[in-house]
Amino acid sequence: MTGLRFEYLMAFALMLAGCRGVGDKDEGAPNIVFILADDLGWNQLSCYGGPYHTPNIDALAGQGMRFTQAYASAAVCSPTRAAIHTSKYPARLQLTDFIKGQPFPDSLLRQPDWRKYLPLEEVTLAEVLKKNGYRTAFFGKWHLSPEKKPPESLPFNPDKQGFDETLVTYKPHSELTDPEHDPHNVDSITTRALDFLDKQEDGPFFLFISHNAIHDPLMESKARIDRYLGDSTLEQYRVRPELAAMVERLDIGVGKVLDKIDQLDLYDNTVVIFYSDNGGKELYASQHPFRKGKGWLYEGGVRVPLIFRYPPAIQPHSTSDQVLSSIDLFPTIMDLVGLENIHQEMDGKSFVKQLKGALPEEDRTLYWHYPHYHRGSGMQPASALRDGDYKLIEWHEALLTGGGEAYELYDLNEDPGELYNLVNSKPEIFTRLKERLQQWKIAVNAQMPTIREQVAE
Repeated sequence: MTGLRFEYLMAFALMLAGCRGVGDKDEGAPNIVFILADDLGWNQLSCYGGPYHTPNIDALAGQGMRFTQAYASAAVCSPTRAAIHTSKYPARLQLTDFIKGQPFPDSLLRQPDWRKYLPLEEVTLAEVLKKNGYRTAFFGKWHLSPEKKPPESLPFNPDKQGFDETLVTYKPHSELTDPEHDPHNVDSITTRALDFLDKQEDGPFFLFISHNAIHDPLMESKARIDRYLGDSTLEQYRVRPELAAMVERLDIGVGKVLDKIDQLDLYDNTVVIFYSDNGGKELYASQHPFRKGKGWLYEGGVRVPLIFRYPPAIQPHSTSDQVLSSIDLFPTIMDLVGLENIHQEMDGKSFVKQLKGALPEEDRTLYWHYPHYHRGSGMQPASALRDGDYKLIEWHEALLTGGGEAYELYDLNEDPGELYNLVNSKPEIFTRLKERLQQWKIAVNAQMPTIREQVAE
């Protein structure tokens, strides 16, 4: 072999090595399994201190890293899902409510004309991975099309956004669905995921498992519900037995996927991520230690569980206090599997250093924008930011009308339950965060509600 030829081959080998994941193992590009729960709050896993039976997800946390300060980019589902797939704030996408939202004709403020679908021109994580040789699959709840079901949903379904294999499911009908037979599709989604895994032989894959559980309606088999009747610990957390049973079935589904990964000898070369799209519904369970729940910009509505497992890079039994959000998952995954981020406007950033054990970045600022009313929770139009330990909430009715208190400021380190408003006692911090929030809204072209013209009597 000539010296020139040898140098060329060595350079090519080094280039390929640089494209691998951070573990730099000789197993090729890592696989990715992303498991998304629906309406699962921060405390609704045993490993986060909640009174739930989740041994499989707890084991996943023990094998990887559990984040204590992870957030959803919205307190409702569709905006968070859009942020996961694009690394863009919902406000920038102008997709700020669950699709299709709800009308509030008698509200003080008129909601903006927001986008009720994920535009096809947005470059998704699946599209980028597919372009780089990944086989892609999406099974479960999509909720980013103008309508949930065909034929109206078809032009915007996941097969148009980079996924090769797809199954779109829907939440059960409270009167037509039999609660005894997989009412929330956990089993059917899991079966498709297992079949997909069985078919993978060569090359990497990206499997997105998007559960309908534990979204309402509360439905489960009688035998499973009966196991939680009279549980005093659940009663202390105001957890409905039906909800505890739904969490159990979700955990069993996750366990089957994890077992399949082990059986196929993919453990060391598969990134596994478990996450939720927003906080839990306060009506069905306390979100202690946080205030409120789904729909609200208080911590109970946006603080969620997040677990990463990837043995070559992440130490088992590790935790991180890094503040991060849905927008950060796209760039973090790209970095973790050794691919360069695409050249598009991204709001998120990679936190692979923290996955590998680096200390959290203390100066991270996150933003939320919800210019809507939410009937299920009682939430009213608002924006928010978290900067360091401080959280600022801006209420749009008071801001636009000049009536009432427009702002709340909390120190989440001292007051995670958001009980003590510091607007008057921390004026310098309040002013700085208020200005930063206004600047961000301008930068992302955030749509604001407007004062509704009152009909003359």
